[in-house]
Amino acid sequence: MRIAGYAAIALAVIAAFVVVQAAFIIDERQQAVILQFGQHVRTIQEPGLHLKLPFIQNVFFFDRRILMADGSVDEYLTLDKKRLLVDHISRWRIEDPLLFYQTVRTETGALARLEQIIGSKLRQEIARHNFIEIIREQRETIMATVTGEAKPLAERFGIALLDVRVKRLDLPTEVQDSVFARMEAERRRIAMRYRAEGEEKAREVRAEADKEREIILATAYREAQGLRGEGDARSTRLYAEAFGQDPDFYGFLRRMEAYEKVLEKGTTLLLDSRSELFRFLTGPGSGGR
Repeated sequence: MRIAGYAAIALAVIAAFVVVQAAFIIDERQQAVILQFGQHVRTIQEPGLHLKLPFIQNVFFFDRRILMADGSVDEYLTLDKKRLLVDHISRWRIEDPLLFYQTVRTETGALARLEQIIGSKLRQEIARHNFIEIIREQRETIMATVTGEAKPLAERFGIALLDVRVKRLDLPTEVQDSVFARMEAERRRIAMRYRAEGEEKAREVRAEADKEREIILATAYREAQGLRGEGDARSTRLYAEAFGQDPDFYGFLRRMEAYEKVLEKGTTLLLDSRSELFRFLTGPGSGGR
């Protein structure tokens, strides 16, 4: 009885071990390839619990999600012989697990292959465009072309290449200083042109303002002279009318005005007694001729 019990326990352990070796689980992020003595048995892409022959069949798991490949920064030459540093990134997934396993084995091997394929196509495409085109308007076109040409090459390794994007475009360090110096000189030239145009416009505005000022002053002076002439004429006419009415009284008023202007307070004059200035100051009735 005791031996039979030990045998049952041993069989149970062996059965459990066999089950553990035969059963495996694939989640929704994975896919697997089963090989038997190096020969392909089947490919599994459905998640769930699966079985294999223990000990003689091996399971190799692969990611079925979209993966990222961050390429290394490399130097490229444009059509106009400008050196350019390009840092690219790509998205891909394992489309054929068996072919992937047979050609590159692991994701590390796949990244190395993608680096070679994308780098080669990127170098060819950049060499077809000038520097300014790549920087300004042709980047999307270049990336679409590189993706389209690299896809068939990636499929040879069971890889589906989704897209390629440029993460950074830059100039080599030794070239940046000269480029920045040219850019600074160009901006300075543009600034000087704008300043010259502004100064020319300012001179035009000042000249126009000076002309308008002279016109206004001339017009005001003409009007002032006309008004002054009219006033003098009117004053002369009034004086003439007053003189015609009573010449003696007019003469008396004119001399009183002269006295008022000449004989201010505290003024001392030394004059001849026969001076015309004393005509109305010598006493009553002295206004006669």
